[in-house]
Amino acid sequence: MPRPMPMVEGVEHRFMEVRGVRFHVAEAGEGPPLLFLHGFPQNWYAWRHLIPLLAGRYRLLMPDLRGAGWSGAPHRGYATRDRAADVLALMDALGLERAGLVAHEWGAWTAFRLCLDAPARFSGLLAINMIHPWPRQRAVLRNAWRMWHTALWEYPLLGGAVLRHWPGFTRYHLRRGVTDPSAWSPQDLDEFVEAVRSRRHAHAGRALHWQYVMRDIPALATGRFRRRHLSVPTTILFGLDDFMAAPEMLAGGADHADALECRTVPGGHYLPNDRPDLVAETIHSTFPVRDAFASTVGEPAG
Repeated sequence: MPRPMPMVEGVEHRFMEVRGVRFHVAEAGEGPPLLFLHGFPQNWYAWRHLIPLLAGRYRLLMPDLRGAGWSGAPHRGYATRDRAADVLALMDALGLERAGLVAHEWGAWTAFRLCLDAPARFSGLLAINMIHPWPRQRAVLRNAWRMWHTALWEYPLLGGAVLRHWPGFTRYHLRRGVTDPSAWSPQDLDEFVEAVRSRRHAHAGRALHWQYVMRDIPALATGRFRRRHLSVPTTILFGLDDFMAAPEMLAGGADHADALECRTVPGGHYLPNDRPDLVAETIHSTFPVRDAFASTVGEPAG
């Protein structure tokens, strides 16, 4: 049986099938549309603290990405390009021609790909706790050790087993990712830990990390992204106490973007949970309502 859906006041839920996968989308508020892409091991519920701070000014669209939350978890399709294609197909199904994009961690890595591949669909990007595609190699090498924990999630057989049978490690990862321990209630931790423990979702989590090793790291190492230019106005919001990366890894992107601003702020890796007030303030300044994003929103397709 599927896990019960956590309740957040003002949130409605819908399911739609695109690209052969049944996706869940949580929605709240009215106004210019903002599309939210979560990180790992989270789902739409990652944005729960931001919903009451934003729903009075924006239409919030919060999908569970492939293999997460209440969306389908097929065996394949976890490469960044596939996840980006999922998001564009969801936007089409929602009748969403253009939107602001707010994304965290692996969702933010997908968001960079979206803005490079389909810049006309996005009025701006707020990437939270993720480096851009043009970091300086020395900074990456100096900080590679910070990603040690992903070795327990990414390898075939081992990764799925750890996610399914060693929930304490996922719980440790979440706790380590905030500077304020009260950011997580016991129920919150249980929600995200249990979300990746089924066989299908554990495989999806493992596949997500493995594809980064097999595809994205070689692309970064060989400078493949140097041929790409980011035209979507972008802000990176980065917690100074993020255990997965360091502020020096944010340098090097200015020559590859029309408008890229990097802000370091107090907080950890899970900033939307650790400092929702700060994230909400940044969203308000990044996506002023008066601009209305020049978006066109129609009725959902199908």
